[in-house]
Order: sequence, then C-alpha cells, then structure tokens
Amino acid sequence: MNKIENYRHLLRDLEEGLLKELTEKGRILEAKAGQVLLQTGQNIRNTMIVLDGLVKLYRENEEGNEFFMYHLNAGEGCALSLICDRTIKASAVTAKADTDAVLLVVPVEVTENWMRQYRTWYHFVVGTYRKRYEELLETIDHIAFQNMDERLEFYLRRHSKALGTKVLDLTNTQIAQELNSSREVVSRLMKKLSEQGKVRLLKQGIELLKI
Repeated sequence: MNKIENYRHLLRDLEEGLLKELTEKGRILEAKAGQVLLQTGQNIRNTMIVLDGLVKLYRENEEGNEFFMYHLNAGEGCALSLICDRTIKASAVTAKADTDAVLLVVPVEVTENWMRQYRTWYHFVVGTYRKRYEELLETIDHIAFQNMDERLEFYLRRHSKALGTKVLDLTNTQIAQELNSSREVVSRLMKKLSEQGKVRLLKQGIELLKI
C-alpha cells in the first residue's frame, strides 16, 4: 500500500500542520485505468487529489454522450471536490482514471475547515480553480470560434501533453464521443491529417507527427 509520505514532494508547498492532517485524515485510493471515480449526479463526499497517474473529467448527458473537459495530473485536485462543504453537493461531471492512478481522498467536512485554518490550502484551492477556469476558457474558444478540424488538433495536442507521449491509444469512436461529433466525421478528418503528414494512423492508435 502506498503511503502519503511517498508523495510529499507533490505537496511541499503546504504547511507542516496541514501535511500532518493530510496524513492522519486522508486515505490512499488506487484506481485502475478506466475506473470511474466520480459519476455525474453522485454526491461528493471526499476531496480528491491525484498523486500519480492521470484522471480525465468530462460532462455526460442523459443519453450518455460525453464531452471531454480536462485532465488532472499528479499534484492536482478536482476543483469541484475541493470547494464542496458538508451539505454534500452532487457532481456535475464524471471523473475516470485515464491510466492507473493513485489518489488522496479526504472527507469534505475536513477540507471545509482547512479553507479557514490553513492559508496554503486556500491558495491551493484558488490556484486550482484559476487553472481550471483558464483551461475551460481555452476549450470554449475552440468550440465557439474554430472549425472541427482545428478542434480535433487541439484535442490531440492536449492529450499528447497530458500523457507525455506522441502515440495516443485512442479510437475514432472515443474521440467522436469526447468531441460530441460523429465517428464518420472524425475518421474523415483523421484521414485528412494523415495525408497532410500531421499524424500517422496506427493499427491501434495515432502517432502525432506535426501537431
């Protein structure tokens, strides 16, 4: 079992008293790739911080259609869970482990008190929200002002950066779901990118060349 002490380098900006409470009141959760960590409509009972791996957040409607929002990397927290209080709000997003992941979870009634008690926790929460806000603005800009082929390139760049690799294990169906498009449209655009020398289409996945 992983220990929180093994990940102290990710939390080095937090006060010693807060680190002590994280160790005492938090628990380690190990998740397999593809495991759903939080579902839309589910009550948020714990604050979630990623210690290792990658977690994907997306919106999901009643028909099961998905729209990718952003990734959480090691050292980052889920913005919604960070500001939940003891009234236990329902989640508006779904969170899923994109790779095998290790998470630190702490009951929201504990983190609610930390906002007043620890200045470094306050800054961590505010910084998390600022980053998420900026990412969402960037996403909105691409949806509102760019066409589908530009949105696709933006999507591929984000995934490549988050995963730290140029080879992405993604299918056209998965991409279409997360961009709220159709598989046929994505397949046509991927073929176009391949002809332009921007990607190489593999048997299982995509290699980014000039994106």
